[in-house]
Amino acid sequence: MWMKRSLRVVVALPALLFVVMGLRWLVNPAGIAPELGLDLQTGLGLSSQVGDLSAFFLVAGLSVLIGLVTQRRTWFYPAVLLMLFAAVGRTVAWVLHGADFALQMIVVEIVVAGLFLMACRTMDDR
Repeated sequence: MWMKRSLRVVVALPALLFVVMGLRWLVNPAGIAPELGLDLQTGLGLSSQVGDLSAFFLVAGLSVLIGLVTQRRTWFYPAVLLMLFAAVGRTVAWVLHGADFALQMIVVEIVVAGLFLMACRTMDDR
């Protein structure tokens, strides 16, 4: 029982972080962009950064939090897919487009996706 609770707390931490990051993209994009290695764009580029990145982080975080509250494992899958496709996208950017290899970010995304999957597997799913 305490293991399940501990896992919930551990899973809630990145979910809350993602919600905060999503909100930061909405209210202070200039503050969060450099933390992700991004230059803040202008015009349509800024619109894409704020819209897409706030959506990414808010969906990832809120879906996990909803899953924790409702105990429905299906809510974890959007966050898992977002994390794994972000890791795949970073790898493709490196292989095909000459981007720096973002190993640290890829590892975090894969570990967090694994953590979310582990958490949803422990649920009794009503």
